[in-house]
Amino acid sequence: MQEKHLFEYAVIRVVPKVEREEFLNIGVVLYCRDQQFLQMIFTLDKNRLDAFCDCLDIAELQEYLISFQKICAADSNAGPIAKLDIASRFRWLTANRSTIVQTSKVHPGFCDNPADTLARLHEQLVL
Repeated sequence: MQEKHLFEYAVIRVVPKVEREEFLNIGVVLYCRDQQFLQMIFTLDKNRLDAFCDCLDIAELQEYLISFQKICAADSNAGPIAKLDIASRFRWLTANRSTIVQTSKVHPGFCDNPADTLARLHEQLVL
């Protein structure tokens, strides 16, 4: 039997008009300390986003999300946040903010494989 690992995740949301607090789930970020795992996955469905808010700059939104991925991967070109330890990067990514890209509260769970769990959560919460 495989050992279960504690993980934490948050849903990534697009909030086009922050003052209205309406959002659409577009991704998931997952952190597992035991496995030294920090990854995010996102899907930008243009038709769905246009129906939700036709004023979104999808190319700019995609750039923000790619920056999230680079920070998860500790990419040396992603600035000072990407140089932090893995837990600090996750905490920074999931911190409360009042911008177009926000995350839900952090939720815990147990998993066998963080990558499989990330894919499953993405399918359940975004697609």
